Amino acid sequence: MIRKIKKEDREMFLKLSEEFYASPAVLHPVPKSFHERAFEEMMRSAEYAGGYILESEGEVVGFGLTAQTYSREAGGKVLWLEELYIREKYRSRGLGREFFAEVERYAKDNGFARIRLEVEEENVRARALYERLGYLPLEYRQMVKQLRETE
Repeated sequence: MIRKIKKEDREMFLKLSEEFYASPAVLHPVPKSFHERAFEEMMRSAEYAGGYILESEGEVVGFGLTAQTYSREAGGKVLWLEELYIREKYRSRGLGREFFAEVERYAKDNGFARIRLEVEEENVRARALYERLGYLPLEYRQMVKQLRETE
């Protein structure tokens, strides 16, 4: 089951978020305060960040985060799939596919022109899922400039 994140999910979200950032699916960990800020932003408004909880048999087993931007290249709003984490034991049970169906439904219902995501090159399993769902690689190299000190 996929559902919107709620205030009551805070502790579980923080725990899962820290698990995700300690996994090989990400390049480097982030400070604990970044996990907390992400949760606070999701609770503040859906303007920039959205959150989902993934459940299986009544147990919270993962989460998904989205963010919104505008892209002239896409011709409108873009929904970014920021993060998707499912505990190892619950992978390959259709939760990822179910999450994507929910996100795509939300994007279509809310006038988004594109969904975009990033994936580590070594994350072969995730890339295979995304490709099966119709996602195509972009020929861009991402660049970033950190404006705020990490804690």
